[in-house]
Amino acid sequence: MATVNKTQKISSKSTFLQEVVGYNRQVPLLNGTFQRYINFDNAASTPALKPVLDKVNEAMEWYSSIHRGTGFKSQLCSRIYDQAREVVADFVNIDPASHAIIFGKNATEAINKLARRMRLAKDQIVLVSKMEHHSNDLPWRANGQVKHIGILEDGQLDLEDLVHLLKKYYGKTALVALTGASNVTGWVNDIAKIAGLCHEYGTKLLVDAAQLAPHRRIDMKPDDDPEHIDFLVISAHKIYAPFGSGALIGDKDFFKDGDPDDVGGGTIKIVDLDYAHWSEPPEKDEAGTPNTIGVIAFAKALLTIMETGIERIVEHEKKLTGYILKNMAGIPGIEIYGSSDPAIVDNRLGVISFNIKDIPHALTAAILNYEGGIGVRNGCFCAQPYIKELLGINSAEGVEIKQQILRGDRSRLPGAVRVSFGFYNTPEEIDRFIELLKIIATGEYEGKYLLDKQRGEYHPEGYSPSYTKYFQL
Repeated sequence: MATVNKTQKISSKSTFLQEVVGYNRQVPLLNGTFQRYINFDNAASTPALKPVLDKVNEAMEWYSSIHRGTGFKSQLCSRIYDQAREVVADFVNIDPASHAIIFGKNATEAINKLARRMRLAKDQIVLVSKMEHHSNDLPWRANGQVKHIGILEDGQLDLEDLVHLLKKYYGKTALVALTGASNVTGWVNDIAKIAGLCHEYGTKLLVDAAQLAPHRRIDMKPDDDPEHIDFLVISAHKIYAPFGSGALIGDKDFFKDGDPDDVGGGTIKIVDLDYAHWSEPPEKDEAGTPNTIGVIAFAKALLTIMETGIERIVEHEKKLTGYILKNMAGIPGIEIYGSSDPAIVDNRLGVISFNIKDIPHALTAAILNYEGGIGVRNGCFCAQPYIKELLGINSAEGVEIKQQILRGDRSRLPGAVRVSFGFYNTPEEIDRFIELLKIIATGEYEGKYLLDKQRGEYHPEGYSPSYTKYFQL
């Protein structure tokens, strides 16, 4: 396996900040001033780390198409691409000799690939929780029969309902597909316990680790451990390498069976007009020229996280989470979905979704941007069923909202405002956020905001920054 260089750790908070591309970038505000941008939208995508960007720029000098090329650059890139699998294996604690690490563009593509590769029978069931991102729900609906695991009032997974469904569909459940951590409430699922339950009832477990990987240690465990993870997906763009890569990880024996879902260059041992014999996994499932540069970026980001120490990252983000929850408690009309207790940080991420009474979530997000230079996200975060249940939207309201949206009016789109941390965020940034949130809650913000019903967005009247001044092709 790849060896982690322990001498390259990021050694201090100030270095954390220095390692993030674009951290000091100034953005224009409504009042004509400029402010250093605060990125509280890390659950959607993280910025690149400078060591990752430096490695990408270094790699471009040597870039060439990998595998089957005889030139020096091709052989060099092929070697690095294959080493990247070893880095991923280290990160999730598996043996690459027995596991296929299939590179693709992101976790969404990886889940779709697995859903197609499983080729489920009509009577087979996939158990999916109500807290899932659409990417770990819709692919299973398209390729099999889905039953949804319930959630508790605070948004946590209902383990009793999971056991109930495992018993009810015993012998028919092909897979439990579950997020490692919610991108809405930040709840971290007890994966080891859930894996044990899945294997006790004779089914496999897929963990969508896109949200979990940057914030917690992941251990897939050996196959002979009853708490092992059968399949895992991960996205590089959520772990400081937004260069279009990700991975699907599972036993090689599973991927040896059946035809690949995408076919073409790189997937075959030999082919003629009347036959095709497939390559061994993982190459069998990596059709076409791969994103070599993205994979190099992915591997470098994982190395940087391991070199920094995931425990340090966890402790820093726990402190940020407790600090923001403590300070949000005094804001008039605030409602936090999930837990608002600043003492509960061990089994949750620094992902906080909230609303302020009588203020549309899109308006709150707009004011934070235009008057504070603070980037958050609002809406349903690609988890609409989960958000609707957390908001208490009944079926009749849901139908009415759906019809309105289908008519092209998104002004009543249900949702919340989400703050989400990376390891580089600071308490000082939270202070700025809290200060502006208090101004929003009391209605003392500067601008007059107009609603674009078609997009469901608010923009300040008479103000339109010149985006081409800052970047254009």
